[in-house]
Amino acid sequence: MPPESPDNLLVPAMAAVQGKAGSDELIYGFHPVREALRRRPETVLRVLIAARPGKRRAGIEALCRRRDIAIEEVTTRRLAELAASSTHNGFGAWCRRAERQVVAGDPDLQVLVEDVQDPRNLGALLRVCEGAGVSRVLIRDRGSAPLSATVVKTSAGAAEWLETERVVNSAREIKRAQDEGFWVYGTDPDGDPPWQVDLTGKVLLCLGGEQRGLRAQTRKLCDRLIGLPMRGRIESLNLATAAAAMLYEAVRQRTSAEPT
Repeated sequence: MPPESPDNLLVPAMAAVQGKAGSDELIYGFHPVREALRRRPETVLRVLIAARPGKRRAGIEALCRRRDIAIEEVTTRRLAELAASSTHNGFGAWCRRAERQVVAGDPDLQVLVEDVQDPRNLGALLRVCEGAGVSRVLIRDRGSAPLSATVVKTSAGAAEWLETERVVNSAREIKRAQDEGFWVYGTDPDGDPPWQVDLTGKVLLCLGGEQRGLRAQTRKLCDRLIGLPMRGRIESLNLATAAAAMLYEAVRQRTSAEPT
């Protein structure tokens, strides 16, 4: 199943903007513009609208009025030129570059991922992680897709809320996590079903890429391997789907363990 492509995107500002080259960025699509207005309105310089009247437009305009942010009417063609894409959905915004202060999820639930080469798969994974309340995603730098516009697009705004970090050495991060009291679980087709494993407490879930899964050395360093039994004719699920199944089993266990 191909990954979803939600309507949002983040790209660097174009150098043609006078006095702003390299310091501003253009976000486009309904979701990223809305999340920027909600999450970091102080960085939004102005909002560009090419969308027809409707519920989405009314919502964006209301947020702009509330934050006293200027709205500029543009044509669909002009917005496509600025965004270098036609998938803007009629919304864009010039924003000041700023250090994003993410809202932490569960500090005891973290993810490490390596060798995810398809940016859409990485974006879909970030969306799943944010939805499941993961506090931090570590991405092995070498062999993984960069945090590009396509990644942000597919994440459906999750990049605004989720802490991500590129790391050089998976082994070092696993050792650090273990020293901090985390149980490190690696994913493997022959691993134990996650519902047979205690996923409460401090958990670092290690996920491998689309082609070969976890690296052999990473697999050896994990405390235990977990996997999803396949009962149909296909051999595996895509990365984001498998991650969702495992992470939401962790959510189920963790919420069930909470006092009522």
